[in-house]
Amino acid sequence: MKDFSSEDKSPEYFYMGLYVLVGAGALMMAVGFFGCCGAMRESQCVLGSFFTCLLVIFAAEVTTGVFAFIGKGVAIRHVQTMYEEAYNDYLKDREKGNGTLITFHSTFQCCGKESSEQVQPTCPKELLGHKNCIDEIEAIISVKLQLIGIVGIGIAGLTIFGMIFSMVLCCAIRNSRDVI
Repeated sequence: MKDFSSEDKSPEYFYMGLYVLVGAGALMMAVGFFGCCGAMRESQCVLGSFFTCLLVIFAAEVTTGVFAFIGKGVAIRHVQTMYEEAYNDYLKDREKGNGTLITFHSTFQCCGKESSEQVQPTCPKELLGHKNCIDEIEAIISVKLQLIGIVGIGIAGLTIFGMIFSMVLCCAIRNSRDVI
């Protein structure tokens, strides 16, 4: 297993998530701009396109949420497997040290599996007592995924509100043109 704390990593690996977030933000900004233009120009076509974009984004949010919910156990098992590999690598060669194990221990504020005696040098100094890392990984990832789910539901609610508002505005524009 490659040591995550080594210096030979390419920067592209770290910035990939950033690029995705910037791209998603730019897409949302463009969609919002078209929605504002459609409302300002009172264009049913642009408002309909805005609604369609929001509908596609909503479908993507729901799909992502379903996949995250289904894959939660797989993600937890994957991180636990990574920890166990780093743990076993450290036990094989204690002199070498293991930056990955140190990173796991400091991130999850835990030490070892059943006992912390074998890996005590890699444990955080401020940790009092023993915390099983396998259990902590599961607990923390579950809590974080639950928080992400709550935020996702909030964003989906705002997307639904935007879709309703765009359709109401589109219908109001159509009704005002019918009167004239």
